[in-house]
Amino acid sequence: MDRGRGRVHVGDGVLTANRAGTRRDFLRISAVSAGGLVLGVRFAGAAVETLTRADAGTAAAFRPNAWVRVDAAGGVVLTVGKSEMGQGVRTSLPMIVAEQLEVDVDSVLLEQAVPGPDYPGLGTAGSRSIRSLWLPLSKAGAAAREMLIAAAAARWGVEPGSCRAERGRVMHPASGRSLGYGELVEAASARAVPEDPPLKGSSQFRLVGRDRRRVDGPRIVSGEAVYSGDVRRPGMRFASVIRCPVAGGTLRSFDATAATAIPGVRLVAPIPTGLAVIADDTWAALSGREAVERTVVWDEGENARVSSDTMRDRLAQALNGAGGGESHALRRGDDVASAMEKAAKRIRAEYAFAFQAHAPMEPLNALADARSDRCEIWAGTQNPNGVQEEAARRLGLAPSAVTVNVTLLGGGFGRRGTDYVLEAVEASRAAKAPVQVLWTRPDDMRHDLYHPISLHRLEAGVDAAGKPLAWRHRQASVAWSSAAGRPATEERLRSDLGGAQDQPYAIPAVSAEFLEVASPVRIGAWRAIQNNHNMFAVEGFVDELAAAAGEDPLRYRLALLQGRGTYTGGRDNASVDRDRLARVLSLAGEKAGWGARGSSATVPGRGRGVACAVYDGYTYCAIVADASVGGGRWRAERIVCAVDCGLAINPLGIRAQVEGAVAWALSALATRVTLKEGRVEQATYRDFPILRFRDMPGVETHVVRSDAPPTGMGEPPVPVALAAVMNALSAAAGRRLRRVPVDPGDLNPSGTGA
Repeated sequence: MDRGRGRVHVGDGVLTANRAGTRRDFLRISAVSAGGLVLGVRFAGAAVETLTRADAGTAAAFRPNAWVRVDAAGGVVLTVGKSEMGQGVRTSLPMIVAEQLEVDVDSVLLEQAVPGPDYPGLGTAGSRSIRSLWLPLSKAGAAAREMLIAAAAARWGVEPGSCRAERGRVMHPASGRSLGYGELVEAASARAVPEDPPLKGSSQFRLVGRDRRRVDGPRIVSGEAVYSGDVRRPGMRFASVIRCPVAGGTLRSFDATAATAIPGVRLVAPIPTGLAVIADDTWAALSGREAVERTVVWDEGENARVSSDTMRDRLAQALNGAGGGESHALRRGDDVASAMEKAAKRIRAEYAFAFQAHAPMEPLNALADARSDRCEIWAGTQNPNGVQEEAARRLGLAPSAVTVNVTLLGGGFGRRGTDYVLEAVEASRAAKAPVQVLWTRPDDMRHDLYHPISLHRLEAGVDAAGKPLAWRHRQASVAWSSAAGRPATEERLRSDLGGAQDQPYAIPAVSAEFLEVASPVRIGAWRAIQNNHNMFAVEGFVDELAAAAGEDPLRYRLALLQGRGTYTGGRDNASVDRDRLARVLSLAGEKAGWGARGSSATVPGRGRGVACAVYDGYTYCAIVADASVGGGRWRAERIVCAVDCGLAINPLGIRAQVEGAVAWALSALATRVTLKEGRVEQATYRDFPILRFRDMPGVETHVVRSDAPPTGMGEPPVPVALAAVMNALSAAAGRRLRRVPVDPGDLNPSGTGA
């Protein structure tokens, strides 16, 4: 096992330690931690409780979402309640605790939480990890610090205010005395927990706000990090699952004779999603799959008649009122119809967004060991509580009998939920042995939970100067998985219309409408979810309004933002400050040199675009993009991003998230999922060409200094980057591009770049 500062030690793929030392050291420290100071953080983040030695085993009563423990050796253990999939939570969360607790962040041990009564909310989604845990973890660290200081002060007979905590010790400067945390935990555990412990201010921070490299980075790049595909258990088998090529189809018949004759193939078992070929190794499982696949007969159902053209027709019919579906709207300000009547001019446009796949580098996989009385699972999942609950339901077990070990995720993006994990549970039940289900790349591409296809019709009524008086955005799309078929409540519409109903511009009358269309494929969350297609349409249309008014697109946006007050946005109806977005937009323009080149670059085939948004009502983001077109090809040349995400915990992590978001957006501009006879046509990266290293532009990120509470960064830059690049490509091509992905036929420049 490695030694060294910042190494991550992994046991069974679920336990990590960010500490110099050996795994033996870590196990020894963990074993005695029950005798130390244990702080539980309530799920709501409203209070902090203490557990003493006597009640350390009854943490369930406090229902925490994270645990901070200071053990008798002075070690600090943070139980991480979020899945690590590249966003850096295993790096940022310890920084928060270490800052307030006054310990070296390298001394904080990390333990991955497992779902259960103590940890009811371990889901990782919506760029909410830092936002939801910042205050609870800060209070936990500060409470522990104050209790340790009070214990030391009582021992010395001095006032707590005359003492200070520093790097895992309590100091009394006047006398020169000091005590390590380990010497104080017993006395500290007997003290009352401060209800509102004083938090360090940003001027006192020595960790938060400073660059910190990913704690698990070295082991990831060296191949030592443990993902679910790396986990091995005694007697385990491997399975490959044959699924109906058309979503919703069912199995009619199959012949396993040829498959079971292959050495190593143990069983071909029907499971709810298809046929599991279970074998001693992956080669035998894949060989058996190939043999039995030729014999399978499916009832493909009605979706077998659906193609991409069918879907485009359905969307158009819905927008034209011929689809039979209801229109549900969210409105802001004055009546749109009345405002439209007063407009000097009306401007209309349609925008389209294709189905998109997740295509993570690590194909889906999971390992399950289902027994008659218990089940243990190893999976890189964003929804461990959902996995536990559904596995328990299927097996007829109590949830407490199902253990879900969360490993590193090789890319999540909203895809890693429950379905593939439950396949492993079903296969294990059939085989009566531990089984690891491995998806192939074509499996991953053709049985995804796709980002929805959508068609947008936008209309604005403008005054004589070109300023909008009324705005109507009608969207026909398919609802994502958790919303499909549900009543169109305001809460659901705020999600389906995210980035549309809460677009940031101060327009007197705004209406956003959603028309649901049936989907022939499964739909799920996709990095930045509905904001991608909605913000793409909104920001493209704003550019069109600026052009119609003869205005610079950046200055046009500023005129609709600066001094225009607040509004509510996002799923939580958060209060949004337009001036904060205007400052971010101005910063992006300044750093990109917009004033020097503006929107009037005259080099044929090159263009500059801008976009801005407040993601989910919390994170303010603006991007200026430079792009070029020629020969039916396009390229993003430079991306300048400015963000206000509140207090920056780890600026290096923020920059990494922006760069990843840009790569994600650029991939979306070059990829699509198409259907033929109900089947997804794409199978590999060859026909779903995600961004290559050679095509990655330079990315500059500028973070606004702020003392506001921190917000998320994993998703917010994605739709803004997508829209900014599309606006740049439109300028370079000399015509408005309104479809994602980019159609090469639209790229021949017909004029100068704008």
